[in-house]
Amino acid sequence: MKKAGILNRHLSGALAELGHGDGVLVCDAGMPIPRGPRVVDLAFRAGVPSFAEVLDGLLAELVVEGATAATEIHDANPTTSALLTAHFPRLDLVTHEQLKDLSAGARLVVRTGEAQPYANVLLRCGVFF
Repeated sequence: MKKAGILNRHLSGALAELGHGDGVLVCDAGMPIPRGPRVVDLAFRAGVPSFAEVLDGLLAELVVEGATAATEIHDANPTTSALLTAHFPRLDLVTHEQLKDLSAGARLVVRTGEAQPYANVLLRCGVFF
């Protein structure tokens, strides 16, 4: 049994399959999930687990070379906007509709229980060397 890191076997396995350039959508409970990408649904109850908890756990295990979020996050969810800006000083911003379109090309979708609007980010995997 693993003693540290991400313990969810489905998520841990999915992360191990990712490669350079692959997309990972970390999303709130309300984000439409596109057909195609592998989905690990962690949502349990509204707010559990939170977007911030899941993002922090993923960033501890992934190399991320870029991230994209919706422009609407600035006004609708300043707390999550600040979190993303702190993690990604070069955060790319697109409309929410564009983010939904881009998410169809993700390799993995991780759904959280987050119940705050626009708590979604599309991560682009990097390489550790």
